[in-house]
Amino acid sequence: MGNPVLIDPIIPASDVVALTGRVGAEIKGVRLGGELPDAMIAAINQLLLKHKVIFFRDQAHLDDAGQELFARRLGDLVPHPTQGAIAGTASILNLDSSRGGGRADQWHTDVTFVDAYPKFSVLRGVVIPAAGGDTIWSNTHAAYENLPAPLQLLADNLWAVHSNAYDYAAVRPRATSEERKHFDEVFTSTVYETEHPVVRVHPETGERTLLLGNFVQRLVGLSKGDSAKLYELFQSYVTAPENTVRWRWRTGDVAIWDNRATQHYAVNDYGDQHRVVHRATVDGDVPVSVDGRRSITRVKAAKQRAA
Repeated sequence: MGNPVLIDPIIPASDVVALTGRVGAEIKGVRLGGELPDAMIAAINQLLLKHKVIFFRDQAHLDDAGQELFARRLGDLVPHPTQGAIAGTASILNLDSSRGGGRADQWHTDVTFVDAYPKFSVLRGVVIPAAGGDTIWSNTHAAYENLPAPLQLLADNLWAVHSNAYDYAAVRPRATSEERKHFDEVFTSTVYETEHPVVRVHPETGERTLLLGNFVQRLVGLSKGDSAKLYELFQSYVTAPENTVRWRWRTGDVAIWDNRATQHYAVNDYGDQHRVVHRATVDGDVPVSVDGRRSITRVKAAKQRAA
């Protein structure tokens, strides 16, 4: 599938444990931090390109500052466009289950409602439930490769409108009042609407990946009904079990994923237990379609509040 990726021998093959045949690997013997040599950072980048999401156990030495020092070695850091970052950090997003917006239980690629959405995300387990609270990732290149040739051709020619403003109640009918308030007042404080190709060409590997997820509102040129049917068809390949990996978190774990080639889903099965993860975000690039066109942001507008 796609171009071969060479792994730097600075990380022995025996320390790279593939978790499934298509996505995900645990990397052993690496203590993450900003002081890692360039060769180690290059090896981590190559492992990300190959496995799409990689995991590191026992990184409890990291705090927010240490997490950012490491993440900055992978690229420039950016805060969430509407939620900002924890005070004193460049990009750390606090995903706390006890606060609005802390349970990302929808299949999504981070922040696709903007044009140059994030390249990598670096997620650290801070408070982990005794049971539940796993995260699932999908390889969206494998999903594209699994499409029959006629569906690949169709997908190659489709564009989708992504937005952070959608029918939240319909998507999350069991959301708490605090979660609904967070969505209305924080997550959609600025409304974005961006057109992306349904298939983007990965800038480092040349692989074709499906660019979908819960921020998709409609397909360009199609009715809402037709858009929904086709979305569900393509998305079913993304979420097919054989294209996914599930991670059971422990405190101090770090997961890093290529946000250009994955979707993920935070499983909301831990009830009133507390779950906190902190995310550092590496800035991305504007997607390019199969025919060379670039994504375009159509709307960026702060909400008008009633006096």
